[in-house]
Amino acid sequence: MRKPRDFDAELKALGDKARDLKSRKVQRLGELVIATGADSLSADELAGALIVLAETKDTRKMEAWARRGAVFFQSRSRRSAPATDRDARGAPAQPSGAQPPSDGTGAT
Repeated sequence: MRKPRDFDAELKALGDKARDLKSRKVQRLGELVIATGADSLSADELAGALIVLAETKDTRKMEAWARRGAVFFQSRSRRSAPATDRDARGAPAQPSGAQPPSDGTGAT
């Protein structure tokens, strides 16, 4: 005879896993805010900026933001790469044409 399933225990385990995943997501978002320097903004400014980003339907802007984000993460991962992956000045190598906008606003 098969052992009956303990649905309550399984449900509790799934709830715990979901809670852990949500907690990890919140922590990673906080780390991202700090890593990008956005922690210098007030909560109202940051919330307003995120709302504008979420409401944006312009695919060109979104693609440009995605490219800029990819460059950000690539440059962060290269900081810990061996020295052979760096240029002569010690700065991470940037892909050609992936320079951030010169106006400094980040909006493209």
